[in-house]
Amino acid sequence: MKLALFSLLFVICSPVALATQVNTAYGVLSGEKNEQTNIVTFKGIPFAAPPVGELRWQPPQPVKAWQGVREATAFAPRAMQNPIYSDMQFRSNDTSEDSLYLNIWTPNTAEKAKLPVLLYFHGGGFIAGSADEKRYDGTSMAQNDIVVVTANYRLGVFGFFAHKGLSTQTDYQGSGNYGLMDQQAALKWVAENIQQFGGDPKRITIAGESAGSISVSALMVAPSAKSYIAGAIGESGSVIGPPLDPLSLEDAERYGDKVTAAALKNTPGQSLSLPEERMTALREMPAQTLLDKVTKGGFIYFKPNVDGRFFPESPATLYAKGQQAKVPLLLGDNSQEGNYQQIMMDGEPTVEHYVDKIKRLYPDYTKEVLALYPGQNSEQVKASAQALASDRFMGIATYNWAYQHDKTSSAPSYYYFYDHVRPAMVGAKKVPPANRARGAVHSAEIEYALGNLDVNPLYLWQEADYQVSNMMQQYFVLFIKTGSPNGSPENTRDLPIWPQFSQHKRMVLKAEPEVEDIRYLQKRHAFHRRYYQSRNDIDKAQSEKDGLDNIIEKKSAEH
Repeated sequence: MKLALFSLLFVICSPVALATQVNTAYGVLSGEKNEQTNIVTFKGIPFAAPPVGELRWQPPQPVKAWQGVREATAFAPRAMQNPIYSDMQFRSNDTSEDSLYLNIWTPNTAEKAKLPVLLYFHGGGFIAGSADEKRYDGTSMAQNDIVVVTANYRLGVFGFFAHKGLSTQTDYQGSGNYGLMDQQAALKWVAENIQQFGGDPKRITIAGESAGSISVSALMVAPSAKSYIAGAIGESGSVIGPPLDPLSLEDAERYGDKVTAAALKNTPGQSLSLPEERMTALREMPAQTLLDKVTKGGFIYFKPNVDGRFFPESPATLYAKGQQAKVPLLLGDNSQEGNYQQIMMDGEPTVEHYVDKIKRLYPDYTKEVLALYPGQNSEQVKASAQALASDRFMGIATYNWAYQHDKTSSAPSYYYFYDHVRPAMVGAKKVPPANRARGAVHSAEIEYALGNLDVNPLYLWQEADYQVSNMMQQYFVLFIKTGSPNGSPENTRDLPIWPQFSQHKRMVLKAEPEVEDIRYLQKRHAFHRRYYQSRNDIDKAQSEKDGLDNIIEKKSAEH
């Protein structure tokens, strides 16, 4: 009850008459007001020119101004993608290459309102998702006097395809990362236009989950993006660790060669031997045809790369040098990012089988891993295997982000561990005990954090779920408004004090939140940093050897 009262304190009554027409730098937009929530929404706002034709695989270009009043009452098409994740509930009608649009929810359209702004980027592994998904709806957050923005960005082969034929056409001799550049363009558009929607351009907090979280960590070190950021929220994942840490440009271009071969397979006409010719042919290919060919060829997943423009150096190097935006950071991961079966595979969770799997995964570090993730009995095996699977998926990258930001910035970092098990789905069959969730699965926190349980009808929400959502949302609200989940001293609140990461503590978010000492995690993640650094060194050496072998082979062929 106290938390419910607390949330009401953040809802300030908006003026009776809210303008539904706003004049942006590119023209007039007409939105719509919800009479029940008193929130005005503007949907399908273009923030960049359509990236089609010659603009496919180009950095986003400026929007062209329009004449008259543009209707902004329907979600724009989502980016080109395959139907991969079953939990994505879209409200857009279709996919399109013309997808660079954003949506705004505001409680006050007066320019003088100067409300804090939340710009949220969707997840989906850089291959799926959309700003129009139900779980990202901005109404609930906007009712806490925040202007909320969600934005699309290019995905998959359209957003992260790199190729030598593209790199040679740029002044920075790189390619790829177009989806990240789209996010950068959306952020810039918000900074330049959000005051007309009641927002404060100097109080923009960027946030996201999974690929969206990775994007936030990337934007913090992007030279032309970080100056617009006042705060950052990351939910599960970062760009400085697996699984979506960037490739080198050379590796991304080599991957692009294979993608190109698959896309141009059985293409009639000339041989297309020159890289520029191949790129022209790909640009002329219809978007759905290109997506289908690439998918059929087995090229579904794409990653960012160190392209020399968006990333002048590797993100890990930029964070180590302290070249990120020095802003407050709130981040964390979930208790079941991965499950124990991902480590145990086809075997029972016995001590013997667990030890065997660790030997196979870490042949040179078996004793060290077993000391960090012990398995003395079946229950401990399950817990340790789940912790290891979760770390290998999103935990390592998320912790590295907090660790590096804390080392090189005086701005505070706040770390969380989300541990609330989501209820059963509506109409779901009874789940065998062995298959029941042992924690909070990846992406389970989104609806809770954004106050959107009622927007998602797929689950049998209980009173405890609303309690957790109210608590988590208010932590987020306080952070967006003040740069701290604890708010300002004058705030009326009934939440446990959230200590900073520098105090070696994190907040465990569950029905009864509690602070946890995380010194034991420091040893785990110190190991993973050493391990992945050694793996990266081996991969780099192999890549350099492969490159030298290719040069020698080419020279031999020439002679």
